[in-house]
Amino acid sequence: MIKYTRALSFVFLLLTAVACNKTDTDTISGVDHLGLTALGNQKHQTIRNFGASDAWSCQFIGKNWPEDKKEQIADWLFSMERDEEGNPKGIGLTAWRFNIGGGSAEQGAASGIGDEWRRAESFMTAPGTYDWSKQEGQRWFLRAAQSRGVETFIGFVNSPPVHLTKNGMAFSSNGQSWNLPPQLYEAYAEYLAEVAENLASLDGITLSAISPFNEPQWDWTNSGQEGTPARNSEMAAAIRVINEAFETRNLPTRIEIPETAQLNYLYEIDNKPERGSQIEAFFDPQSPDYVGSLSHVAPKVAAHSYFTTWPVDQMAATRLQVKDAVAGSTTPVEFWMTEYCPLENNSYINGNGRDLGMLTALYVARVIFSDLTLANASAWQWWLGVSPYDYKDGLVYTDYDKFDGNIYDSKTLWALGHFSRFVRPGMKRISVSRNDFRQAEATLESTMSTAFVSEDDSIFTMVIINFSENTIPMELQLDGLPAYNDLKLYLTDALSDHNLSDRGAFKVGNRYVIPPRSIVTITNQE
Repeated sequence: MIKYTRALSFVFLLLTAVACNKTDTDTISGVDHLGLTALGNQKHQTIRNFGASDAWSCQFIGKNWPEDKKEQIADWLFSMERDEEGNPKGIGLTAWRFNIGGGSAEQGAASGIGDEWRRAESFMTAPGTYDWSKQEGQRWFLRAAQSRGVETFIGFVNSPPVHLTKNGMAFSSNGQSWNLPPQLYEAYAEYLAEVAENLASLDGITLSAISPFNEPQWDWTNSGQEGTPARNSEMAAAIRVINEAFETRNLPTRIEIPETAQLNYLYEIDNKPERGSQIEAFFDPQSPDYVGSLSHVAPKVAAHSYFTTWPVDQMAATRLQVKDAVAGSTTPVEFWMTEYCPLENNSYINGNGRDLGMLTALYVARVIFSDLTLANASAWQWWLGVSPYDYKDGLVYTDYDKFDGNIYDSKTLWALGHFSRFVRPGMKRISVSRNDFRQAEATLESTMSTAFVSEDDSIFTMVIINFSENTIPMELQLDGLPAYNDLKLYLTDALSDHNLSDRGAFKVGNRYVIPPRSIVTITNQE
């Protein structure tokens, strides 16, 4: 039997068109309501996707677990359908990241990675030899995602195959250089090309991109999982070889780089000589590591939002610097935020301890808002789509059992759904003005708002995050946009049945009350 567990609340609040007596005057700067105006003539970045990854639990769940539970997990993550009450069955992710494993699973305990859930299978069984029956569980989720409409699939590598690495392991010995000898760069490139070709021919899955490196700033010597550091010069040399292999085979797959471990390494060296300032290193033609003109290098910089979300003013400053660095790149690139879950320990949140409730959901929603509005992220992708851990790293959670167990949705799942379900690929972010005249970076501890429209302005979505403990009266106006007479409002808050729930029609110009500690989406997106 599937066990559905949701956070409980002791307070019942309904969206209403009647102003509330208790409001947060600091949140709305003393005005009697928060007036928001969506500005259709001020368009910003194009949104490509919202996604998550299959590491690491999908290898067991997809292979061993009962079909009904696998299907429910896939529905929560990918479905665009509605239930009998008209509420979304899932969050409609539009991208899915596939972990191309390094072979530590086949090594077992000899891999040095103690947690078998963090080991990963490899298609390579010996140099140049492959077993295409591997990674069966993960491939189940690839097909499940595709059958529910997902079109963007990205392969990512934590470690090259152990059959190629310097030390025969899936983690680093010295923590200073890439765990792959230069004479095997070509073999690695051919391996990645083989993976792309065979997933297409065997599963019908086209990898739009492959990320050959992951967080090269970290040393990866603790054997907690597969991983390897890499210097910019090593990455550039390998990228050139990979590009040639993809070009020779005429693959549609692009090369996604640099998967920077923290946002600041995109624009500064900080404490990682030879592993920082990666926009300049890879996309400035004057750099010896320039690869931005190669045919298969994707015109984007991929980076992770870890350890840059606290304190709040520093979170804003870092993302504004990312925006400026990307805008100033000699070779035009987009910014994609390709991995995040709360690892931070601060006065608001601690990564340890599974949380199915609103505390983590609101923290994550604020990170999404900041990455989209301050850093101009064109994509936003979560870390573990499915987690068995007692940690704040999952959208869906399961018991720590390789064959069966309970499954749990989380408020963080539905928080991401406010964006992923209703901000579809190709929509553009637009500006939102406020009657309290606050800029986005000044609203991170109060009420945040951002909006998106389709290319022809026919589809509209606004997401509002009330981070405060108080109700917020709100009115929406439109400027330079159609009338949108078919808007609906969707709500996630602490109540167990408010998970991206349809709260009915929304009328522009009417006053509504946003519940405390909640996320609201207003949209005509079906």
